[in-house]
Amino acid sequence: MKILYAIQGTGNGHLSRARDIIPILQQKGELDILVSGIQADVELPYPVKYKFKGLSFIFGKNGGVDLIATYKKSNLKQLYKEIKSLPVENYDLVINDFEPVSAWACKMKHKECIGLSHQAAVINKKSPRPKKKDLVGKAVLNNYAPVTASYGFHFGMYDKNIFTPVIRSQVRLAKPEKKNHYTVYLPAYSDERIIKVLGEIKNIQWEVFSKHSKKEYREKNIHIRPVNNEDFIKSFINCLGVLCGAGFETPAEALFLQKKLMAIPMKGQYEQQCNAVALKDMGVPVIKSLKKKHADKIRAWTEGMQVIPVNYPNSTERIINMIIRKHGTTDPKKEVKLGDGIYSVKKLKDKSLGKILNQLGE
Repeated sequence: MKILYAIQGTGNGHLSRARDIIPILQQKGELDILVSGIQADVELPYPVKYKFKGLSFIFGKNGGVDLIATYKKSNLKQLYKEIKSLPVENYDLVINDFEPVSAWACKMKHKECIGLSHQAAVINKKSPRPKKKDLVGKAVLNNYAPVTASYGFHFGMYDKNIFTPVIRSQVRLAKPEKKNHYTVYLPAYSDERIIKVLGEIKNIQWEVFSKHSKKEYREKNIHIRPVNNEDFIKSFINCLGVLCGAGFETPAEALFLQKKLMAIPMKGQYEQQCNAVALKDMGVPVIKSLKKKHADKIRAWTEGMQVIPVNYPNSTERIINMIIRKHGTTDPKKEVKLGDGIYSVKKLKDKSLGKILNQLGE
C-alpha cells in the first residue's frame, strides 16, 4: 500500500507529532512524506519526498500573525502549481495534518483525503470554543486544508473521532529532573517584549526559546536561546513550569509531564482562542496578552503549585490501524499490516475477520 503523509510546516507542533507517527506508517506500507510551509524550526529525521512552500502564516512580534509579512511571503500562483503537480492519484491513502497542497490536490482530483490533525478536533462542534464568534477564523480552519474524513487530537476526547494528544517518545519516556528554571516559548512576541515583562519577575530564572534570535544571550535573569529541538526538550523536561502560547503540542506535553502551565493565546488566531477556552476549562491559567499589567498574574502563577492531572495513553498505533482499516487501499491484491499480522484487502473485507479488526482498531 502506498501512503502519502502530508504535514503542515508552519510552527513546530505538526512536525514534532509526525516524528512519532512516521515510524508507524512506515510499517504499514510504502510511505512518502510531504512538508509544506516555511516557519518550522524542527527538522524531520526522515527523508521528505515533497518540499513545498505551501501557504504559511508568519509569526509577528506583538502577539499575533504578521498579516503584511504573510501576504508578502504568499505566492498563490506557485501554490496552484504545487497543487497541480502533486500526483495524489498514485497513492492508496493520503493522510493530511492540516497541509493545504495535498488537501487541495485531492479535492481537485476527487481523491479521498484523511485529516489527522489537531485542527480537525478544533472545528468539531463538540469541542470548546470562545463565546465571541470569529467567522473569518472559523472559515480559515474549515477551508485551509479541506478533507473528506476527519480524525483529531485535543486536550480531551470531546467526540468519538477526537483522541488525546500524541506525546513524543522523547517526552513520554523522559525522566524529568526538576531544576530551578521556567521554560518559555512565545513565538509571536519579540525578545524585547518578553524581556520587558518577564524582567519584572526577578526571582525566577527564565529560559526563553526565541523565534526571532539566532544567537544565545542573557539579560539579567532571562536566558534567550534560538529554537532547537534537543535544547528545548532538555529545558522543557527539567523545568518547574512552562509559559507558552495556546498552541497544542507544547501545552499537551507540559500537562503530560505534570508541569505548571500558563498559556497566552495568539491574537487573531482562532485555533489558539479555542485552545485557550479548553485549557481554561481544565483549570490552566490563561492571560490575554504579554504585558506588564499581567506581570502580577505571572508572578502568582510561579508562586503557586497547581498541576492539572491528565490521562494521555499511547494510542497512536491503534488510531493509525483504525484509519487504514476504514480508508486504506481497495485493491484486493494488496496487503496491509495491522498489529502483528499482514492481511490482504480481500480478507479484510471478509466479515469473518470482524473480531480481529475490532481488536486491532477500536
